[in-house]
Amino acid sequence: MRFDLTEEQEELASMLRTLLQQRSDSAAVRAAMTSAQGYDPQLWRVLCEEIGAASLAIPEEFGGSGFSSAETHLVLEALGYALTPSPFLGSAVMAAQALLLARDEDACERLLPGIADGSVIAALAWADADGSWAPESVAVTAEPAGEAWVLSGQTPLVLYGAQADVLLAIARTQDGPALFEVTGDPERTDTPAVDPTLRFANVRFARTAARLLAVGDDARFDVLRDRVLTAITALQVGTAARGLDMTVEYAGQRVQFGRAIGSFQALKHRMADMHVELETARTTSRAACWASANDAAELADLAPLAKARCSEALNRIAGETIQLHGGIAITWEHDAHLVFKRAHATAQLLGDPDAQRRRIQDALAL
Repeated sequence: MRFDLTEEQEELASMLRTLLQQRSDSAAVRAAMTSAQGYDPQLWRVLCEEIGAASLAIPEEFGGSGFSSAETHLVLEALGYALTPSPFLGSAVMAAQALLLARDEDACERLLPGIADGSVIAALAWADADGSWAPESVAVTAEPAGEAWVLSGQTPLVLYGAQADVLLAIARTQDGPALFEVTGDPERTDTPAVDPTLRFANVRFARTAARLLAVGDDARFDVLRDRVLTAITALQVGTAARGLDMTVEYAGQRVQFGRAIGSFQALKHRMADMHVELETARTTSRAACWASANDAAELADLAPLAKARCSEALNRIAGETIQLHGGIAITWEHDAHLVFKRAHATAQLLGDPDAQRRRIQDALAL
């Protein structure tokens, strides 16, 4: 199994790197993450309209480009490297994949074109009060009300939930978990995040009107979870690469005892270990990406494995980034602390490494 990029994918990655170097430098990241929207709308427009980033994994019949999650993976790696605040993960991945897996053609025709061109920001409400994302632990309940449905309960950790134009929710029904399009007006509250480049909201439903899109068995939502887990690993790999690069650059510039600290053998070994962590994480992430893009059965095993491996690799790389930069790393002006916060936040998102290993262990026990 090889994960070399095609010529077209290399070109996409190059365009993304160039754009983000120009439009998402350290100052731009800080301006975006402290803004009311939590991201840069102009950069978002360029990503969606000029590069077509949000449309890549959406079929052409629904206004997309008809590629696959492999191309979306490259977008997330680039966004992770630049530490760019963006609704891409919540809208173009979580919400878009939920709609595609629902197989509701009317909903896809109505909602996906706006998500694809970036004119609509979508969000998916799923997590329970403990932050668990699983079909068996859905916190929101749904009940029929005439020809419509109403939702009750609350869900935290909704990516860009307060800013979203379209809100989707997974709720429990008598027939199992189901996907709904929220048509009412639930209470949305921005909640603080460890990583200031990510924006979360708590959404409270109080008999809020909703439209049923799909009642699915747990397996359908397991696939959704695994696709999102895989997407998160791309963000983590990009951030890990950023941490390693900034550490190597700093080690070549910082002089101690008349020599660049990067020339000290002990620090060379530590940076070599960081490189190994990055490459093993990238390999597992792209293996899961291959499974996701090809609808392979291996996704159920590779997605949690990749999430555990990438979370631990990024945590270790982030820790070394802080250590090898010294005191400057924990200042607000330096980007090292953003790498560290991204590591801790994404490690918890959709389940920490221990939770992923329990899934693998449970599957092996069957």
